[in-house]
Amino acid sequence: MNLSLNNKHAILCGSTDGIGKASALLMAQRGASLTLVARNQKKLDQTLSELSTDHGQVHFSLCADFNEPDQLKEKITNHMKVIVDQAHILVNNSGGPHGGALIDAKEDEFREAFERLLICNQIMAKAVVPSMKELGEGRIINIISMSVNQVIPGLGVSNTIRGAVAQWAKTLSLELGEFGITVNNVLPGYTATNRLQSLAESKAKTMGVTSEYINETWKNNTSLKRLGKPEEIASVVAFLASDDSSYINGHDVSVDGGRFGA
Repeated sequence: MNLSLNNKHAILCGSTDGIGKASALLMAQRGASLTLVARNQKKLDQTLSELSTDHGQVHFSLCADFNEPDQLKEKITNHMKVIVDQAHILVNNSGGPHGGALIDAKEDEFREAFERLLICNQIMAKAVVPSMKELGEGRIINIISMSVNQVIPGLGVSNTIRGAVAQWAKTLSLELGEFGITVNNVLPGYTATNRLQSLAESKAKTMGVTSEYINETWKNNTSLKRLGKPEEIASVVAFLASDDSSYINGHDVSVDGGRFGA
């Protein structure tokens, strides 16, 4: 199997923490030049310093806030000129909205989540697709959530918007396949990240239990009886970015440890 990413340029969103950072580190190890996108320049600089350059790569950072779509659009448009339109891979990844019952959600929560998780994906895709068409190849990978397959109680807004993102991606896969561009979704399960710990603490507070109890419940709702590691999700992202994934298109790829409960 050839998993090399030599001579590829990948743009990774949300790449300074959790699954995004793990994906960046692995893809750099496999030879890709990277553009890291996140809203905290200090974290971007730290992650850049950890990336492999063993294959002679040059890495970049782009500081942009996905809560500001117009700003993101301007910055990614300008950055494409810097990298001479050589984007082979795009990984869309952004933190979801906070938890809570769907019926209690305010209308603005939906608008904000829609802009961050879907509109910004659209902005990023429109920025890279012209260069992918010229190259005759491309990979767009969206890190979403296992809620696409089975909604997660207490994440009402996230469940709603993540489902929309999945449908957006599947539609895009139909439109871009003929140009050698594949579009796939990675659906992580309960993964040991800061985001998950924050959700555990919020859920524990609502239920009057400890966050440890919530984590144990989540572990027991998988066949492997444990949380996933960011690196395990990153391995799937990196595979979908490789040439060996060239006939996989329009799929939701679950990486959830055999989840069977809520």
